[in-house]
Amino acid sequence: MVIILMGVTGSGKTTVGLALAESLGWQFVDADDYHPPANVAKMRAGIPLDDADRAPWLASLQDAIVGWLQSGTNVVLACSALKQAYREELLVNPQMKLVYLRGNPELISQRLSQRHGHYMDPKLLASQFATLEEPGGAVAVDIDTDVPEIVAAIRKALVL
Repeated sequence: MVIILMGVTGSGKTTVGLALAESLGWQFVDADDYHPPANVAKMRAGIPLDDADRAPWLASLQDAIVGWLQSGTNVVLACSALKQAYREELLVNPQMKLVYLRGNPELISQRLSQRHGHYMDPKLLASQFATLEEPGGAVAVDIDTDVPEIVAAIRKALVL
């Protein structure tokens, strides 16, 4: 099974994803690691990515997902997946689950101000919310609580 944790930058995809994967004994993968260097450079410079920038990134993620599913590898994938079209590219199998880490701009902006060492420029948060198409049919979990409670809510909703 593959669980995609989606949301804007700073919503806790990596932190929650690591904790969820550990609690399940699964592999954790961060979709950011699949960005080509040109995308990372743009984000570091505060330039939002467009669909053309995201196309090769999404294709490589789709290939990885297909490989995990074929090999029976259980993965928690942290991935922004902000648009429905992106999610349609990634959700290639009914064995996949989508979890939306939902938070308001003020809370996430506060969290970003405390984050260090990530290439994503916090100034891109507004563009992330502008791009975000909230998913229908996903498990939506509010992020205004602590990580163990978020993980418990995800596991309960997915019956894991």
